[in-house]
Amino acid sequence: MKLMHPHMLWLLLLIVPLIVWYVMRGVKGHPGLRIPSSAPYAKLGHSWREWLLHASFGLRMAALACLVVILARPQDENKWQETQTEGIDIVITLDISSTMLARDLQPDRLDAAKKVAIDFVHARHDDNVGLVTFAGEAFTNVPLTNDMGAVVTEIKRIQLGLIEDGTAIGDGVATAVNRLKSSQAKSKVIILLTDGSNNAGILSPLSAADIAAEKGIKIYAIGAGTTGQALVPVAMDVDGSFVYDYRPVEMDEATLRQMAKKTGGKYFRATDAHTLESVFEEIDQLEKTELNVSEFRQSEDVYLPWALALLALLLLDVVLRYTVLRTIP
Repeated sequence: MKLMHPHMLWLLLLIVPLIVWYVMRGVKGHPGLRIPSSAPYAKLGHSWREWLLHASFGLRMAALACLVVILARPQDENKWQETQTEGIDIVITLDISSTMLARDLQPDRLDAAKKVAIDFVHARHDDNVGLVTFAGEAFTNVPLTNDMGAVVTEIKRIQLGLIEDGTAIGDGVATAVNRLKSSQAKSKVIILLTDGSNNAGILSPLSAADIAAEKGIKIYAIGAGTTGQALVPVAMDVDGSFVYDYRPVEMDEATLRQMAKKTGGKYFRATDAHTLESVFEEIDQLEKTELNVSEFRQSEDVYLPWALALLALLLLDVVLRYTVLRTIP
């Protein structure tokens, strides 16, 4: 906590002369009565009400102190805070070509991948996660961040048609490498999820894998789709909806395996959502490293407790003066 106006605390010095005035007033301000001897009153002692007379003044001084603190404006400090934690730097690289609408995974490949990816991101507490999507070209949706809410929001927004159709696996991996190349984490991972073979883009998948290997980045490649035939979109209807038909599932598993092997990662064939989940679970077993995490602390006034204390002190003073300390005019 910090004070916006700490110089206002000098007003607390006003309490000192007020106490002096109160003491002097107590000595000289009460009327006296001359009597031959005070001996008959010596054994009477002091009533608790006599001591309570001073409580009213004490309550007012405490209320004044609370008022001074409020004027100083106590606040929670507003700053970027650096903390250290252990985690992994991960870029999810997701194929969003039209074949990802194939319905061999329910409800389709893309939605199944999005659901598992969202569950995975929700479970990340100490990791940095980024998101790259690709079709005919690659695009960075979210750079590395520890704001998992932002990543989840972007995953939910993913839809087909935002990028030219095609499957540029090499460009997708290269874009993910570019996001990870300056990472200081020991474990740097690309989760590549695709359902086809490279047929677009500038860089070949194996060349992109070589670059990833040079940067110490592991590729966990996932081939999404069943074997044999699948119900895939083959044309667009006049109303803008896709027309589906059964087509052979074509996937370049050999290249995906090579990419994973080059980088020390693994290749998985995901024929259902459970296989996808197992891939993400394995990432949790990776070696973790210390990461610097920046958090923004937003400031806010915290004068409310002092204001409540001020109100309580004044109310108690009023109650005392009109009950047990009530005087007759």
